[in-house]
Amino acid sequence: MIAHVRGTVTDLGLTSAVLEVGGVGLELQCTPGTLATLRHGAQATLPTSLVVREDSLTLFGFLDDDEKSCFELVQTASGVGPKLAQAILAVLGPDDLRVAIAGEDVKTLTKVPGIGQKGAQRIILELKDRIGAPVGRGAARVAPAADAWRAQVVEGLTGLGWSAKEAEKAVDVVAPDAGSTPDIGAVLRAALQTLRKA
Repeated sequence: MIAHVRGTVTDLGLTSAVLEVGGVGLELQCTPGTLATLRHGAQATLPTSLVVREDSLTLFGFLDDDEKSCFELVQTASGVGPKLAQAILAVLGPDDLRVAIAGEDVKTLTKVPGIGQKGAQRIILELKDRIGAPVGRGAARVAPAADAWRAQVVEGLTGLGWSAKEAEKAVDVVAPDAGSTPDIGAVLRAALQTLRKA
């Protein structure tokens, strides 16, 4: 297993980052929140989880060990694979996830693309006794305030190399379609498309 990766960030994409480690570029699948903390050319250390499939080896990178633990735990629920586990953590922080499962909050879990009501109920049933109590981090991710998502998207865009002014302008373009509690990843992608057209 590859427990963590430390290296220079050489590339940042919409869903992944490349870290150069000993002359080898490793692509890590990451949530928008994790990608927003990385800077091109900077050193970074990310906890990782290697998912082995018959036809692929996929490395997932995380903000911290808590996020990694949640990623691995939610995959023990029926019907949750690595992509859905990553989507859960893109929408909910580890503590938000614990609160939602402990409180049997189906509505919060169904905000994750790919999780319907039955899937949310199954995750709650299977993980309620194992998810643990909130540890006091990440509460800010649930139901972001009106401007909090804007700051996250701007930060993500500047992390990908755009200037703050360009990022703000792109966010202004996509904001009317975003709604009150938007999917950060979807808004980030829409803003990137705006910037690429410009």
